[in-house]
Amino acid sequence: MKTPQTNASTAQLTHNLSGRGEVYSFSAMYNAPHGFDDQKPYTIALIKLDDGPMVTAQLTDVSGDEVTIGMRVEMVTRKLREDGPEGQIIYGYKFRPLLSRDV
Repeated sequence: MKTPQTNASTAQLTHNLSGRGEVYSFSAMYNAPHGFDDQKPYTIALIKLDDGPMVTAQLTDVSGDEVTIGMRVEMVTRKLREDGPEGQIIYGYKFRPLLSRDV
C-alpha cells in the first residue's frame, strides 16, 4: 500500500505501508449505500496498520461471525461494485485475514 504522491509545493512525503495490521473495531452493515446492495450484509472494520495509521475498510474472505478484535489482516485488491449502464467494475482495497505469519 502506498500513500498518494503529491507535488513538491505541498511538502508531503510518500511512505510505503506494509498493508498489514489488526482489526481495531468492526460492525456489520445491513443498510448498504447505493451500489453495495448485493453485498449486504457485509463487515466493515477500522484497521490499525502495523505502520501506525488507521484505515476503514470492508473485510473479505471471512464471515462476520469469525471476525474478532485484534485479528491479523492484510490488504488485498477486490471488486467494490459495478457502476453505470455498461457495468464498469470499480476496484479498491479490502482486508482479509492474514494468510502468512512469516512476514
